[in-house]
Amino acid sequence: MNKIVIQKPHIPESLQTADFHETVTQDDVVSMHLFENCTICGADIERLCIEKSIFRNVVFIDVSFRHIELTDVVFEKCDLSNAEFSGAVIHRTSIKQSKMVGMNAADSTLRNVSFEECHGHFSSFSYSNMKQVRFAHCTLMQSECSNMTLQQTHFDGCELESANFTGTSLQNMDISTCRFDQLHVSLDKLKGCKIAPEHAMAFARALGAVVV
Repeated sequence: MNKIVIQKPHIPESLQTADFHETVTQDDVVSMHLFENCTICGADIERLCIEKSIFRNVVFIDVSFRHIELTDVVFEKCDLSNAEFSGAVIHRTSIKQSKMVGMNAADSTLRNVSFEECHGHFSSFSYSNMKQVRFAHCTLMQSECSNMTLQQTHFDGCELESANFTGTSLQNMDISTCRFDQLHVSLDKLKGCKIAPEHAMAFARALGAVVV
C-alpha cells in the first residue's frame, strides 16, 4: 500500500474554553476555541466557519450545519450522530473515537482529513470529493458512499458490510484489510482493486455468479 501523507490540524497550544451557543451568536467565524464536555443542541446554522478549534467529548443533538467550513479542527470522543454537514468543506481536520451514526456529509469536499476509530453506521458521504483522506479502523456498515471522487483515500481495517459504493471508482484502491461479506459496487469501476481472498465470494455475487 502506498502511504499517503495527511497534514495534521494546525492548532495553537493555548485555546480559550467557550460556550458554543454564545460564541456563534457573537461571531460568524469561530476560531481558536476549546469546546469540551458539553452538549450542542438544536443549532441550525448555514455556512458557519470553524477554524483552529477542538471539540472534545461533545454531544451534538439535532444540529444542522449545511455548507460548514472546517479548517484545522479536531473532534475527539464526540457524538455527531445524525448531524447535518451536507455541502461541507473540510480541510486539515481529525475525527477520532467519535460516533457518526447517520451523519450526513454528502456532497462535501474533504482535504487532509482523518477518521480514526469512528462508528459511522448509516452515514452518508455520497457525491463527496476526497483527496488525502484516511478512514482507519472505522465502522461504516450500510454507509452511503456512492458517486464519490476519491484521490489518495484509504480505508484501513474498516467494517464495510453492505456499504454502497455504486458509481464510485475503486480502481487501484486497497481494501484488503477491510471486513465485509457484501459490498455494493459498480463492476466497471473495480479494475486493480486489491481485496483479500475472503472477499472473493462477495465480488462473485456482485458479478451474478451463484456460489455453491
